[in-house]
Amino acid sequence: MRRVLYAVGSWGLGHATRSLPLLRGLVEAGCSVTIVSTGRALTLLRQELGNRCTYLDWPDVPQPLGRSATAFYVKSALSLPKFFATFREEHRRLLHLLRREPFDLLISDNRYGIQHREIPSFHVLHGLRFIAPGRVRAIELLLEYFNFRWFTPVRGFLIPDEEEDGLSGDLSHHLRFFPRERLHYIGILASLRRLPVEEEIDAFVSISGPEPQRTILERIVLEQVQRAPGRIVVALGRPEVSTMTKLGNAEVYTYLPRRAQEAFMNRSKVIVARSGYTTIMELAALRKRALLIPTPGQTEQVYLASYHKQRGTAHAVWQHRLDLARDLPKALSTSGLQARSTTEEAVQRFLSIVLGESAGRHPRIA
Repeated sequence: MRRVLYAVGSWGLGHATRSLPLLRGLVEAGCSVTIVSTGRALTLLRQELGNRCTYLDWPDVPQPLGRSATAFYVKSALSLPKFFATFREEHRRLLHLLRREPFDLLISDNRYGIQHREIPSFHVLHGLRFIAPGRVRAIELLLEYFNFRWFTPVRGFLIPDEEEDGLSGDLSHHLRFFPRERLHYIGILASLRRLPVEEEIDAFVSISGPEPQRTILERIVLEQVQRAPGRIVVALGRPEVSTMTKLGNAEVYTYLPRRAQEAFMNRSKVIVARSGYTTIMELAALRKRALLIPTPGQTEQVYLASYHKQRGTAHAVWQHRLDLARDLPKALSTSGLQARSTTEEAVQRFLSIVLGESAGRHPRIA
């Protein structure tokens, strides 16, 4: 039985939901899995995986709070010392853990301190290039080089996308510094499955992301769904509680388990959601039309929303300009997102790469 330490980032629920198929694959392959995460991401993983894994609650990098894009950029810059302090503390915790418990494999999904030169280390990510405000090329090259240098101990990057014509665009393609042999394009990762059901729900709205923007979007949506025509289902993304209320023709759930969310999304004609990359993959797996609302200040989401709007695969709108009555018909007229490979295929590629590298026992770290 190989022992795996799998760390998951906690900005929103995207890293947790896309890692779920990989974590299930490791468990089903007979691995002993310890999960490192915190907050709502850890809550979701506990709910979905139960006692099949063990869990460690370690602090994550602070989430800059801002009610505007400018405030987010400013606070992100001011938070950089805290980011690096958290990375160092996370790595210190890792070394302390490795002195007590041997692990054969380290995997990280957006936890920068989880890597080690003597143990096979892999990083699941789609953003090897950071998108700079205004797409300033010099800044983006500098940030890509930082990523390349920081991840020197990492043996391979597991990219949940296709190598050609991918969903992530410039985030993980056309790279300058990363050697091709360390890049593994495994295909999309979505914990939701496409089901053969009728689309009798007009729209499914998923509220997610870091605060305070999650709550700001919640207020905008709840005010508008009472006037929007048709049947609408809203999931507020609060895994701490689970209730349902009615607002006009809308059903509002504080939280939906993944299988319930999967059923509602399959039955919906349009999905309204943030333009995080995990959401993009889920929409592609379900072959859905979408109305994308990027989180203000998160340049990656702004890029992905613009990228797919230009391709005609989704409609996108700024949060403060959202008008469900106007924007839902526009989303319905797009071609929709499509995946060329399945999550099952991606999980098999993932297992082949990481378990092949971690064959044999590794010594306890002194």
